[in-house]
Amino acid sequence: MIPVQGVEELTIAVLGLGRSGKATAAALAAGGAQVVAWDDGVDTRDAAEADGVRILDLTREANWQGITMLIVSPGIPHLYPRPHPVIAMAWQLGIPVDNDIGLFFRSYATGDWDQFDRAPRVIAVTGSNGKSTTTALIHHVLEECGRPTQMGGNIGTGVLSLEPAIDGEVVVLELSSYQTDLARALTPDVAVFTNLSPDHLDRHAGLGGYFAAKRRLFSEGGPDRAVIGIDDPEGMYLANQIAMGPTDDRVIRVSSGQKLDRAAWSVFARKGFLSEYRKGRQAASIDLRAMQGLPGAHNHQNACAAYAACRAVGLAPREIEAAFHSFAGLPHRSQTVAQIDGVRYVNDSKATNVDAAAKALQAFPRIRWIAGGLGKEGGIAALQPHLGAVAKAYLIGHSARDFALEMGQTPYEIADTMEQAVAHAAAEAEPGDTVLLAPAAASFDQYPNFEKRGEHFVAIVQALAARTGGSVTV
Repeated sequence: MIPVQGVEELTIAVLGLGRSGKATAAALAAGGAQVVAWDDGVDTRDAAEADGVRILDLTREANWQGITMLIVSPGIPHLYPRPHPVIAMAWQLGIPVDNDIGLFFRSYATGDWDQFDRAPRVIAVTGSNGKSTTTALIHHVLEECGRPTQMGGNIGTGVLSLEPAIDGEVVVLELSSYQTDLARALTPDVAVFTNLSPDHLDRHAGLGGYFAAKRRLFSEGGPDRAVIGIDDPEGMYLANQIAMGPTDDRVIRVSSGQKLDRAAWSVFARKGFLSEYRKGRQAASIDLRAMQGLPGAHNHQNACAAYAACRAVGLAPREIEAAFHSFAGLPHRSQTVAQIDGVRYVNDSKATNVDAAAKALQAFPRIRWIAGGLGKEGGIAALQPHLGAVAKAYLIGHSARDFALEMGQTPYEIADTMEQAVAHAAAEAEPGDTVLLAPAAASFDQYPNFEKRGEHFVAIVQALAARTGGSVTV
């Protein structure tokens, strides 16, 4: 746990008592604060109170006497579509509102750092797609290279539940727009922006507000290095806003597809090869094509961003490359599950929308595609340009028949269940094929969440491998 600094003997309120809220309350108490808390859920309040948290009804103005700060959990709307009533009351009373990310950045550095040979560093990753994979890949590389490291934020451990810093450590954080939007302190040493596509628009009143929330990671504290994906206009804009000129190497530009040989420092992937350029000269090259944990152009962009962040904290190209080879990928995100009779089985259950499914469908040369579930508005018509590698689709779940109407000339069958889809795909697959679960739909018709759907796929494939002698990779 990281005790919060500067809160001794202050009364601080916490709104929201999920994992983040309970960890925040504990870290505030460890820093000497008097903590009161509120949650809209009766059962949640009762459970927290049983754990020793002091519950106070913050919807009543009379209970705010003596409170000096309100800390809000990330899932609670603080501005759009409308502020939570407790947050609105704090504003009216002039009480500062923050979140656990802001508390982390004001509390991570301590006087103990004066005794360290090498100051700890923080790498923070944000963006729309790929930020979890990029965060996990950076953390994996650091571990493989022997650097002390922790991972947290929107993935792994809550930021205030991390351990206090040790000599030379690198903390890697995944930060969502909900987290960056509200934090009053954002001071990473290295900040990473992967890309931008429309998401959470109700929470940010449109795409501009969503981008503004991401942009705060770069504008509030000013990182020493900014790793920015420039394949979107927003990324190009952000890189231009930060750089003082073409020779400013504080900005490392990243691309999947563009050759970036004019910038002071750039990392890009083309035709399966990652290249690093500095001052117009190639500094390193890595062949990404054989790295099973990083298939497809979208993962090559993630690899470029992770490579750049690791270079920014002093790792050498060859040790980064060696670590890339052992990265297995995150569960449910282009995760290779097994190789059976020359056929690869990939779990991308996280591909719950058309954009994510399109990226997965472009990652492999010949695909047996398992898709379907609870379809989203617009169906899968937008995937038509990306079905060229699909040998056959096996459609499951509630929207299977709706998806069938949008398959065009692509062969398909209605498989209904995951067991039937995997069995038929496996029976028809040829060496070199990939059986790909990329549903392009929500899971809630058959599963409680995308994780359970992916776990079911993995279990079926593992059982198939056990019967046939295939190699399991998870």
